[in-house]
Amino acid sequence: MRRTTLRTLLACTAALAALAACGSLSMDKSGLSFFVTSAGPGKGADLGGLAGADRHCQSLAAAAGAGHRSWRAYLSAQPAGGQPGVNARDRIGKGPWRNAKGVVVATDVAQLHGANNLSKQTSLTEKGEVVNGRGDTPNMHDVLTGSQPDGTVIVGSADATCGNWTKSGEGSAMVGHHDRTGLDDSAPAKSWNSSHPSRGCSQDALKATGGAGLYYCFAAD
Repeated sequence: MRRTTLRTLLACTAALAALAACGSLSMDKSGLSFFVTSAGPGKGADLGGLAGADRHCQSLAAAAGAGHRSWRAYLSAQPAGGQPGVNARDRIGKGPWRNAKGVVVATDVAQLHGANNLSKQTSLTEKGEVVNGRGDTPNMHDVLTGSQPDGTVIVGSADATCGNWTKSGEGSAMVGHHDRTGLDDSAPAKSWNSSHPSRGCSQDALKATGGAGLYYCFAAD
């Protein structure tokens, strides 16, 4: 009787330990701290401003089991209404950042904007899925950033952020290529964060240049 009880207790203890481990893995999501949004909010480049873009990152991360972290969109904002510009690089914390498979894409801000590990194979969604790139149907490699190659806001009067991510009609936004592939071998064509302006700010306009209103999200904590 005692042996049976002991075996039962040991089995229960092992089961509880397994459940705890599974819960830990679910919460940690392999250390997820970077992803490309699997979908945008659906209004083209109107993301509800930086705050709305951050909320979307947080929501997607939470659905993937990583909502315990503080998520920020990799987006710059231009000076407007007496407010200074915002640099994407200043919003995302210090790193390192890992994708949903646990692969480090950059150890810090300097490497992110230098010799990083971003590619079509590593720039995964929060679900760990590969995003369509050039050569796929549909091509979705244009990722919204509004940024220069060093992650700072684009200066000047030309709209490069679709009205600081509040427009879904006329305007333009700088995009990068998550697959590091373009029409040629130039640096912009291979840039993950600063390739070319979009044709407009609507969902259809973003699709016309090879995008889907997606953007990068980073854990900033």
